[in-house]
Amino acid sequence: MSGQSGTKSEYAILAGILVLALGLRLFGANAPLWFDELTTLHTHLRLPWSQMMHDFEMNHHYLFSLQAKAAMAVWGEAPWVLRLPSILFGTATVAAVWVLARDVLGVRIAHASGLLVALSYHEVWFSQNARGYAELAFWCTLGLIAFLRGMTGMRLAPWLWFGGALAAAGFTHLTGTTFFLALGVLWLATVAVRALRGRMARETLVQPLIGAGLGLVALAAVYLPMVPSMLDTVGGVSGTSAVDPMKEYQNPLWTVLEGVRTALGSGGGLTALVALAVLVVCAAGAWRAHPRAPLFAPAVVLHIVVTIGLLMAVNMRIWPRFFFVDIGLMMILIVAGVAQFSDWIAAALGRDRLGPLLWRGGVVAMVLISAGLLSRNYLAPKQDLAGALAYAESQRQPGERVYSLGPGGVLYRSFFGADWGEVRTSPEYMAMMADPAPVLLVVPFPQRVRRAIPEFAADQQGVLQELALLRGTLGDGNIVILRRP
Repeated sequence: MSGQSGTKSEYAILAGILVLALGLRLFGANAPLWFDELTTLHTHLRLPWSQMMHDFEMNHHYLFSLQAKAAMAVWGEAPWVLRLPSILFGTATVAAVWVLARDVLGVRIAHASGLLVALSYHEVWFSQNARGYAELAFWCTLGLIAFLRGMTGMRLAPWLWFGGALAAAGFTHLTGTTFFLALGVLWLATVAVRALRGRMARETLVQPLIGAGLGLVALAAVYLPMVPSMLDTVGGVSGTSAVDPMKEYQNPLWTVLEGVRTALGSGGGLTALVALAVLVVCAAGAWRAHPRAPLFAPAVVLHIVVTIGLLMAVNMRIWPRFFFVDIGLMMILIVAGVAQFSDWIAAALGRDRLGPLLWRGGVVAMVLISAGLLSRNYLAPKQDLAGALAYAESQRQPGERVYSLGPGGVLYRSFFGADWGEVRTSPEYMAMMADPAPVLLVVPFPQRVRRAIPEFAADQQGVLQELALLRGTLGDGNIVILRRP
């Protein structure tokens, strides 16, 4: 796959951005692992190589796990080791976004987009997450680069890259295929339009099918041993979502606002206002990109629409992380939108030279805001399950019972080996509280627990004494430790 060549100074700037990106992703990477990371370590990474590919699970990221296990074989089980593949792919995503932005809008937009992705709170957070989302973002961005180049040329090479990216993304996590499905829909629409206009080339029809076909064959081959368990798992998704007490997780609007809220660190009216502003600026960016790359913005929009549609069709939770791959792409649109608004303002004032100044000022403002928001990533771990264990045991009185409320209990017993009880339902909670003996409660995911066990929410108002609150950057990542004397 080839594109426009750059100058030494352009690549020097890119190298500086990548050094910054890698440093930001390495700093604090040894913080405690959170629930999903510990689950991955416990249920998959500690398995023999031959058993890691036996059963399909939606919570398992296969290609990432193979890479993480290889890193563990060399450096052990330290948190930074488990996160190393994400750190590297998160840094590589910055480079991929830079290449894509240069293809679509030129090197000036590429530099600004790459820098903002390097500083992005979400990008750094997921790059320090022992899961496959940072890698998924890289493969999808690479796939989009190949798609756009393939649609504007007559060469097979970009489509072979496209097929490789499709297979790698789908093997990282099955939801990665939705991005390529969206590109397939866009390809079909483009083929239809070109055919109607009499500009249909044979290469536009055959070469994409070759690349996508090879990618799908490779993906089918790696998943073939897991097909029976895959069908069972996918078929049971709607059932688990139906009983989830957090019903808002299936609302697309909640997904949008939650993504903005986690970036800002606060909610309320400001969240909705920022979300609306981002949409407006992205629309201006799409306008600017259209003459040079008319398929770029539609590809981003289609992925979001297709993903939401598929998730709603199977009654699956619409997690914001399913759209993490779009952050770098939207950053390009935001930077382009700021450039477009700068030009519009300058034209309205009749001062053309003002446009570049306004754009540079906008970029500086975005960089400063991004750096400020990113600083929150280092103020707390994602979720300190190990710290909660240590604190609870240090406060435990002789003969005192300890229970974990909610989904965290399974890890405290199976992974940490704690002799704690586990409570997940209201009847279990009422039975535990019926015993008058003192009890210590450790509550990961407190919002979810309060929703699932309303009696616990009521007892927090007076019956229970809060001993500690361990904050986490994960959504609902705080851990509350309480005592009933």
